[in-house]
Amino acid sequence: MTRILLVEDETAIADAVLYALRAEGYDTRHSLLGLNALEQLRSGDYGLVVLDVGLPDITGFDVCRELRTFSTIPVIFLTARDGEFDRVLGLELGADDYMAKPFSPRELVARVRARLRRSQVAESAWRETGRFRHDPAGQRIQYDHAELMLTRYEYRLLAALLARPGAIFSRERLMDDIWRDANDTDDRTVDTHIKTLRAKLRGIDAATDPIQTHRGLGYSLKA
Repeated sequence: MTRILLVEDETAIADAVLYALRAEGYDTRHSLLGLNALEQLRSGDYGLVVLDVGLPDITGFDVCRELRTFSTIPVIFLTARDGEFDRVLGLELGADDYMAKPFSPRELVARVRARLRRSQVAESAWRETGRFRHDPAGQRIQYDHAELMLTRYEYRLLAALLARPGAIFSRERLMDDIWRDANDTDDRTVDTHIKTLRAKLRGIDAATDPIQTHRGLGYSLKA
């Protein structure tokens, strides 16, 4: 059963949405505050968030911004403001949909159902390799389910290592495969990008280093 988190401080709206979602069979939880919602989302297995913009402690925009540092689950914003600026800001922060109050709970349920279907289709595109998840079509890589914010060449480098875990790639081969279209490269290009990749991985788990250095040979990803 899909678990949904509703983050809404207006009791009447929350009651109506909870009733509609639970009537459709969704395991729906409720949070009044943004900070509490983030705690639940970090520790629970949720499939979607229905998120009010105007919360008592922090804004829904702040919740979404922080959520996108560790999760890619769908977000549907609820707001009393229907201005173009707010809609654009919400979508740029990573929201998937936007509903202005007042709204129909039935329409919200329909949008939730549609977003979950799309999410399930997108989920099937991910390839798992150990603690990594790779979406080649979307050129995205996750580590421990946290999205890695990678540059073009960082992505290409990590994707090459992920394609053959345990295989040793020489610097020369990596240069030929990844930087073939680049003009401003030097002998330390691969090493520099390995260093920045390691820093981003340590930002998620400081205790481990999945990239191995083989002196005089090159680099590999731990199998």
